Amino acid sequence: MASEHTPRTAVVTGAGSRRGIGRATAHALAAAGYHIAVLDLDKEAAEDTAREVAARHGVQALGLAADVTDADAVDAAITQTEAGLPPIGALVNNAGITSPTRFLDVTPTEWDTIFEVNVRGSYLVTHRVATGMAERGFGRIVFLSSVSAERGGGVFGGVAYSAAKAALLGFAKALSRELGPAGVTVNSVAPGLIDTDITQGKLDEDRKAAMIADIPVRRIGSVDDVADVIAFLSRPESGYLTGVTYDINGGSHLH
Repeated sequence: MASEHTPRTAVVTGAGSRRGIGRATAHALAAAGYHIAVLDLDKEAAEDTAREVAARHGVQALGLAADVTDADAVDAAITQTEAGLPPIGALVNNAGITSPTRFLDVTPTEWDTIFEVNVRGSYLVTHRVATGMAERGFGRIVFLSSVSAERGGGVFGGVAYSAAKAALLGFAKALSRELGPAGVTVNSVAPGLIDTDITQGKLDEDRKAAMIADIPVRRIGSVDDVADVIAFLSRPESGYLTGVTYDINGGSHLH
């Protein structure tokens, strides 16, 4: 953002977790000059991220409670963001849940829940902010997909999770065509194995070692590895990148 003086806000959903991609992304975007709105189901966690980001980077930050599957809650949070911070220039659809349940065991309720949070949640927040972005002639939207969407699960996510994250790839590509003429870019990132609260403690040491041995860079990814790519895609200077998917997996999945 250093090359531009227009104050803008980045909305990051699901950014309350202390060891999550969302919080790291909020820091990376604040370091790039964005003011930050953190949306999370956990109000206290959202406020904690906002305080931390504001103190470290000297930007304005709001922490707001919002269930991304609830249209009224999303509208209220974005309305509060618009009232208290500069215009929204970036959106990171990070909120999501995973499930390792095998397809033959997954219930309709669990299937619907996975799609509600990952897909409907991204739709509701994006739909709410995209009009303003298009009217102002600037926007950067990033979807958090997964390597599971590209290779078909294989780590923590089962069929429901892989299908939902694949839906986001199609969502982003189609939306990039629609919003490109208005100055809004839409891209995706597809992280591989990342060291977060989701993965912590879920791998025994033998399986972890085997997985690392299969990664060309020989390590698990960090949340900063993902956040840095999102911040790059959110720059004003990245306006010629749209409809693309950045794989962040250390080379473990090449295509």
